[in-house]
Amino acid sequence: MKYDEALSYIHSLERFGVRPGLDRMRELMRLLGNPQNGLKFLHIAGTNGKGSTSTIAACILKSAGYNVGLYTSPYVLDFRERIQLNGEMVSKQDLADITEKVRSAIEENNLLITEFEAVTAIAFLYYASKSCDYVVLEVGLGGRFDATNIISAPCVSVITLIGLDHTDVLGDTMEKIAFEKCGIIKEKSPVVSFPFQKPECLEIIKQTAKVNNCCLLTPNTGNLQLIGITPCSSEFIYDGIHIYLPLAGRHMVFNCITAIEAVRAVLPSVNPKSIYDGVSDVRMPARMQIISYNPTVIIDGGHNEDCAKALSSFLEQSFSSRRIIAVSSIMADKDYKRYIEIISPYVNKLIACKANVKRALSADKLCDCAKAYISDCEFIEDSEKALNYALSVAGENDVILICGSFYLAGELFKKIYFDFNGEPVC
Repeated sequence: MKYDEALSYIHSLERFGVRPGLDRMRELMRLLGNPQNGLKFLHIAGTNGKGSTSTIAACILKSAGYNVGLYTSPYVLDFRERIQLNGEMVSKQDLADITEKVRSAIEENNLLITEFEAVTAIAFLYYASKSCDYVVLEVGLGGRFDATNIISAPCVSVITLIGLDHTDVLGDTMEKIAFEKCGIIKEKSPVVSFPFQKPECLEIIKQTAKVNNCCLLTPNTGNLQLIGITPCSSEFIYDGIHIYLPLAGRHMVFNCITAIEAVRAVLPSVNPKSIYDGVSDVRMPARMQIISYNPTVIIDGGHNEDCAKALSSFLEQSFSSRRIIAVSSIMADKDYKRYIEIISPYVNKLIACKANVKRALSADKLCDCAKAYISDCEFIEDSEKALNYALSVAGENDVILICGSFYLAGELFKKIYFDFNGEPVC
């Protein structure tokens, strides 16, 4: 099997959609020899901050000298971003070879496997073949019935910020969603929680940890001293460690200290230098990322209420005096009205478009919604044409904000990258 064939096969499984439950995954992994049973995991669930917390934890572990796998989603530019080893994407050949093994097991046994289940199986096989010391494993959706949750008790379970998202699958209250996220907590495995959970979510986390005889750890924000926050980074002291974090937004500082405590739960004596070096090495695309200064272009893939609040805080702090033109596409199954409402005080003009995926809301519907909050709204269905239009009407001091979807971020990141010929500035 070639790499392109592997990708085509993986994406063909999208037709099975999201189907919660672990029986299919358990059977597939049994047929593949249960490679996950020989691995040590840091298991990370939550609504917001899973990706950054996972990435930061993996970077610290790598800096400490360990062979580290990172399984995360979504990807922005390359599918292989989802399966990484020591900061490098899985090779195309390795992905193709392992996909062939997984496809054989699926087809020979007539299993109805979803795309996420297949990718998770591929990742488990890959990390086992590379003899990983630790795998930082990000949950796909929820936790309790997520495909990643077939693992035995992890070295640590991490619950990042919980919010309202995927309510059609996880439930329509914070308590229901928190219950699903806490499904990754297992007997006598330490638990680390984001420091500012909503009270009703924190209560569920505490109860679940207690029932499972788990030690619950939370970052001590009293030991946190912010030194400076720029549009590209944050500098702070945590527990006496001077840290430089090359990710934008105050919320990223809290994700970072959550990741630090997750690593400490596994390695209590981790060297402060490993923490500093690991955090300094973190890179993540499309998280309130400034990709160009000529013109200023910001890309953010966040799509729910808490993401919108974080983006609004970032815009208020760094760009409140400048005209902001947003190019936006949001998935139809998201609370796009609430997202637009939150960012609207900081957006002067919105150009609605439609990312090239079936789930995306049509540009005209997004535009109609936005008109209730932003006076200057237009729609152009094609995302690239929408960006070109934004660039044509932007003044010298204006900011172009690409937001609302990682799908849109992936489509337009490449255009900006190649048009301006250079590495992103943040």
